[in-house]
Amino acid sequence: MAVSEAAAGGLFLPATKGLRGVLRVPGDKSVSHRAILLGAVNDGPVEVSGFLRSADTMATVAAARALGVQVEERGSAGTDLVVHGAGWAGLREPEDVVDVANSGTLMRLLPGLVASRDFLCVLTGDASIRRRPMGRILEPLAAMGAIVVGRTGNTLPPIAIRGGVLRAAEHRLKVASAQVKSCLILAGLRAEGQTTIWEPAPSRDHTERMIAYAGARVEREGTPDGPGVIKVRPVQTLAMGPIAVPADFSSAAFFLVAASLIPDSEVTVSGVGLNPSRTGLLRVLARMGAQMQIEPADMMGPEPVGDVTARSCDLVATDVDADEVPSLIDELPLFLLAAARSRGTSHLRGAAELRAKESDRLHAMAVLLQALGVSVVEHPDGMDVTGDPGSWSGGAVKAERDHRLAMVGAIAGAASRSGVYVDDVDCVDVSYPGFVESLTSLGGEWSPEQPKNDPAGDPR
Repeated sequence: MAVSEAAAGGLFLPATKGLRGVLRVPGDKSVSHRAILLGAVNDGPVEVSGFLRSADTMATVAAARALGVQVEERGSAGTDLVVHGAGWAGLREPEDVVDVANSGTLMRLLPGLVASRDFLCVLTGDASIRRRPMGRILEPLAAMGAIVVGRTGNTLPPIAIRGGVLRAAEHRLKVASAQVKSCLILAGLRAEGQTTIWEPAPSRDHTERMIAYAGARVEREGTPDGPGVIKVRPVQTLAMGPIAVPADFSSAAFFLVAASLIPDSEVTVSGVGLNPSRTGLLRVLARMGAQMQIEPADMMGPEPVGDVTARSCDLVATDVDADEVPSLIDELPLFLLAAARSRGTSHLRGAAELRAKESDRLHAMAVLLQALGVSVVEHPDGMDVTGDPGSWSGGAVKAERDHRLAMVGAIAGAASRSGVYVDDVDCVDVSYPGFVESLTSLGGEWSPEQPKNDPAGDPR
């Protein structure tokens, strides 16, 4: 059953018979964004299949069209596209401000894409985007020769970029961030000389893989799980083949964790992207004793894929530190939920970046877990969670207009004894349209009604 526009919230009920079945989640959001952006400057059309059609990614399609790029939609589902790229020279000055909506990826990658073009591009977004720190991309782009401005001393959106001839520079990232790194890589592809980017820990490498798939050279030196340096040389053209977008690991992770927490569960998610820079949650769950089976399949263009099966199990506490955080940055709320059902106390450190997401996810997760009766201690860069394998009775949580928090609340409800009310279900469309339908197809239950004993849906 689809989530109606009038039903902002929903009560997610216990999955008393477990979750069972095989599921294909929507396409990878990170890969979908990059397929459109790199396709827009490709030398010729790029066919994209399995595209994630969500609020975030459709903002990227709209941005490409605003820059004069034709994006052709094929089929009734809208998941097959053709991006008619004409190189960087094919980009045109937008006639209006580009609205990135709620997409932090678009807000940070698009400036790098247009920084070498001699025209004005102004970007804004929703209220949460206008709180995102932007100095981390504007300062290095200015050092490369672009003219950039932003609100509050060039630190917050809206931002404006007037590009031009770029010169290579050396950048040292204070925080491992795939978005910041990708912005600078895109600018480096059009800069004179070699652009060098130092990162304190590995972050998602979807941009590097796709650029290499298009025939360009991007090299990383350093250990796979430690600091490294990325070297980018300029290119005249990109020659990218068809892009088959794998199923989104971040979306799959909700059901893998749910199956681990809920008795009598066995869930297989097929065709999942298994990029090692993205699947840190699997390694963390393995330490916690999760029963996971991974069956690799053939590569889908630049990305490895496979099927992942999770079964219900007992979990034990573990720690996640700063070195691991980049590989599961979006899945950290799920790690904290799993920690709440584990035996012992789990510790998360080095995750201050969570405070600059769609919400302050560290604080919001502390509030969510406390609403379920879980003992937590919040720290500036992390949290201590003392788990209880006996689970939580239920409660009500506020999603803070954050799609991932809403989905964590839904999984918490499925794993509860009496249900969890989530005040905003509609916001999941940012990354996973059809999430509720996927959950119910496996045996989950929900009702678009507020609990009678808590009409305000207030977790306090």
